[in-house]
Amino acid sequence: MSAHEQMRAMLDQLMGTARNGETDKHGVKFYDDSVCKSFLLQCCPHEILSSTRMDLGECPKIHDLALRADFELASKTKDYFYDIDATEHLEAFIADCDKRTAAAKQRLAETQEELSAEVTEKANAVHELAEQIGQKLARAEALGEEGMVEESVKLMGEIDELRKKKAVAEQEYRNSMPASSYQQQKLRVCEVCSAYLGIHDNDRRLADHFGGKLHLGFITIREKLADLKKLVEKRREERGASERERGGGRRHYVGGRELDRRARRHRESARDRDRDRERKDADRKEADRKEADRKDADRKDSDRERERDRNKNRERDNATAGGNNTSPHVPLTTTTRTSAPK
Repeated sequence: MSAHEQMRAMLDQLMGTARNGETDKHGVKFYDDSVCKSFLLQCCPHEILSSTRMDLGECPKIHDLALRADFELASKTKDYFYDIDATEHLEAFIADCDKRTAAAKQRLAETQEELSAEVTEKANAVHELAEQIGQKLARAEALGEEGMVEESVKLMGEIDELRKKKAVAEQEYRNSMPASSYQQQKLRVCEVCSAYLGIHDNDRRLADHFGGKLHLGFITIREKLADLKKLVEKRREERGASERERGGGRRHYVGGRELDRRARRHRESARDRDRDRERKDADRKEADRKEADRKDADRKDSDRERERDRNKNRERDNATAGGNNTSPHVPLTTTTRTSAPK
């Protein structure tokens, strides 16, 4: 992205679609169905996981920083219930990821089913220690970049202790494994992003995984989903308490699904009102444009009429002036003097 494009994106993000005073330039509004509501809440997986091994490609709905800025401004005075849309979106995405994780685990289990429970337990111990080392190493590097040297050094001390424990666990694992089955237990599935982790991966490789964009992206998505669920649940509890107070009994309590339906109806009603208002504004502007075109055409016709009149007057004046400059034809008369008779 060029410097000009970066500056333009920053202005869109800060000021929205009206940053140049042209509110109708985009045509698309943040509340339109074609706009990604998860993007407006900064949690669309298509955006978070872009340029990773699990890049989902372009989102089928619109992503626009200016529309996000419009939404953030409008949401200060009105609740659009987009947290419900985003929750449903992320729940479906995470459910699909969890299915892939379960399938990967099943494939590994099928190749490891002949191993004893004791061997499996020792292998899992090695995996857990390796994951702890990778996570702490990634965190220590991040702290060092932020200038928190003491905290980073403290974590490195903890990592050294974990490395010693891992070396002991690896030796116990090797001693308990049959030589023919040693390679079958070398993989494990990451619970966060469903990637495969090797039991013999070095610390650098594990740190790259846990500090990588893919793993951190899934952490962001899962944490955002957890926050959205809490928000939606809080909304349901508040709405339920309000309904019970007004209704005076349990039979008037509005359940979660009914709350979702009401929220959707509220959003649809708000969108309909906004669309009607936009349609009326567009009709009014179209009528104003046609009226302006008509007046402009009338003015041009009037100008042409005046120009024709001026041309006619000019031709008439020229004709009159030409007649005055021409002398009238006077016939010449010859006078003959007659001599008197002698």
